[in-house]
Amino acid sequence: MHSAQPVFRFAPSPNGYLHLGHAYSALLNFDLARQTGGRLLLRIEDIDVTRCRPDYEQAIYDDLAWLGIQWETPVRRQSEHLDAYVDACDRLTAMGLLYPSFESRTEIARLVAAEEAKGPWPRDPDGAPIYPGHARSLSDDDVAAFKQSGAPVALRLDMAAALMRSGPLTWQEDGRGSDSETGTVTAHPEAWGDVILARKEVPTSYHLSVVIDDALQGVTTVVRGQDLFWSTSVHRLLQQLLGLPSPVYQHHRLLQDDVGAKLAKSAGSTSLRELRSQGVTPADIRRLVGLTTTA
Repeated sequence: MHSAQPVFRFAPSPNGYLHLGHAYSALLNFDLARQTGGRLLLRIEDIDVTRCRPDYEQAIYDDLAWLGIQWETPVRRQSEHLDAYVDACDRLTAMGLLYPSFESRTEIARLVAAEEAKGPWPRDPDGAPIYPGHARSLSDDDVAAFKQSGAPVALRLDMAAALMRSGPLTWQEDGRGSDSETGTVTAHPEAWGDVILARKEVPTSYHLSVVIDDALQGVTTVVRGQDLFWSTSVHRLLQQLLGLPSPVYQHHRLLQDDVGAKLAKSAGSTSLRELRSQGVTPADIRRLVGLTTTA
């Protein structure tokens, strides 16, 4: 059961400096928490050990404090809770729902190209080709040989088997202030194919860790960008398989740059620290993201 008090969270990754899109999401969560008498949690999603850096994490705290956002402590850092994600993988493996795949990204691209030579090959909601699924048919001896060779290994969810176990799934979408649907949304996890839930070098994934964290932290309302709308299908499936509660979701509009592209760290979008150094104020930020009043 959800607690009577709403619990919101802002969960950035410390792999770059926050930009206006992050500010919008953080302020929206902060405002909603205050308007509803709820709590705001801050979570640092730092499982990507190659890109996450301590200075980026510190910059997150600095930027949010500058915006006037207050959050509860201690902050949950995903890198400190890998055991919880490994445990979830072990449970799914015991259900017969995970299998190891050993192809490199280059090999998977070659497999997809071979499939596309025969005709159109399906792509997931993010536009990436769905995994062809060859590793599902590996024998035990093949798996043992691959493991012995030190080949890269990823644990994938057998989507067909998982859906047989879960049955049809929906989630509740609260479309306040967004362009997304409102009400009951039908989940389509099959659109993602056999998603990766863990890798040899990082024993979890975004999909798995976010579901575990939201449940462990008692999050009741997930407010995040529209780009993650269809990821919710995978999250609902994992919640069902692992016996976890499902929050209400609210996927907000995405802020765009002058040419209509989504703001992104990878695209070098102007950071909040840059704007701050130019004399922009927190009140200016609120106006820039379309939040003209405080909660």
